[in-house]
Amino acid sequence: MSERIPSDHASVTGLRATIARSGGTRRPCLRLPDDASVDEGDIVRLLLDGATTHARVVSDSTGLLVRGAYDNERLAREPREGENRLVAWCADHDRDPGDAVELDELDPGFCYGLREPGERVVYDVPARPDQSLRDIASSLRE
Repeated sequence: MSERIPSDHASVTGLRATIARSGGTRRPCLRLPDDASVDEGDIVRLLLDGATTHARVVSDSTGLLVRGAYDNERLAREPREGENRLVAWCADHDRDPGDAVELDELDPGFCYGLREPGERVVYDVPARPDQSLRDIASSLRE
């Protein structure tokens, strides 16, 4: 069951992130701040305009980033197959490399929301999956 939480709620930590360029491509990616509660390799939920997407945290020489947001965890792990929803979000919000965005930490290490600075958003935060179900899914991937 999801929970509705506004971006200005006391339980939400707003972090300043930036849109960057993804490697040698011209596609935008999300440069994460140093104080984000994530590690390289994590798959997190990233809420974009009411849609729940999945994103894999990667690193480069500058720090942690998200290169794309996809419809499910499998696509986040294998991004060549799915549509990158982060690219569409950046286009819809006129966000280009170098532009600031707000990354709201809704459930640290699991769920984040992305919004334009100064904008107020109400998020539908998904509940964490049952750990035993995640264990079963992990064993099937191996």
